[in-house]
This record gives sequence, C-alpha cells and structure tokens, in this order.
Amino acid sequence: MDRELTQAPVTAGGLSPYASGHQMCRSAIWGLAGFLACAYFAWISFLHVSRRQYEWPHDAWTAATYVVWIVLLVALAFDTRCLREKVFFGLLVANFLVGFGLTIWHNIPTGDVRSARIATGVLWALAGVVSLTTIGGAADQHHREKRVAA
Repeated sequence: MDRELTQAPVTAGGLSPYASGHQMCRSAIWGLAGFLACAYFAWISFLHVSRRQYEWPHDAWTAATYVVWIVLLVALAFDTRCLREKVFFGLLVANFLVGFGLTIWHNIPTGDVRSARIATGVLWALAGVVSLTTIGGAADQHHREKRVAA
C-alpha cells in the first residue's frame, strides 16, 4: 500500500491528490458522511430540547473523549489548505469545546443546558451544510489547476 501512495499520480499543479491539502474534497463520500453524521447529531440535539431532556454527563471519560476529539479536529483543521474544510472542522471544534465546557461545569443551570443544546444543534446543522460544500471540491480544484497550467 505504501508503494501506491508514493507513486500517486501528479496533478497539473504538481501535487499528488494526497498532498493537495484536501482531506474531505478528495472523495464525495467524506462530504456525504460528514453531512449525515452532522444531521444525526443536530437531530439528537433538537430531540433533547423538544423532550425537555437537559441533563449532561459530568464524568472524566466524557471530558477526556471531548479533549481527544478537539485535538484531532484541530489537527485536521491545520492539516488542510481548503477553506471549506477549515470551516467545517472549525465548527466541529467549537461544538466540541461547548460540550467539553458543559461536561466540566458540574452545577450548570438547566436553562443554560437548554440554550447550549440549541446552540450545538445549530452548529451541527451548519457543519452539515458546510460538509455538503466539499462534495465535488477536489474535481473543481483539479479543473482550475488544469486551466492554470494550460
């Protein structure tokens, strides 16, 4: 498998698709998967609000999980050069920062949890829409690079 990556075809811009600075735009499946995951979590957030379920976990494992996701998403945001992907990962980082804050805030008022669930639902929905913008992004970039090279 390593030989396949080192012998990847070079695009008109001189970069292989794996070094193009695109994490999600390379394949439409990632944009679609991002959208579906974000849509699911937005739905869950709004479902909690509609059912008046405002409890939030405050255990160490949940906090550690948020930290791992935040570090991963920040790394992905810095690894890409694609603005659409940076916005997508940035929205997810903001969402996970809110979740981490709620996890470590043990005596948070119920009204604040409700507001946070609405805000995170909006962030999930926004991230889902941004994720859809990455579909076909690599093909668009490839065509632009081809025109520039010609």
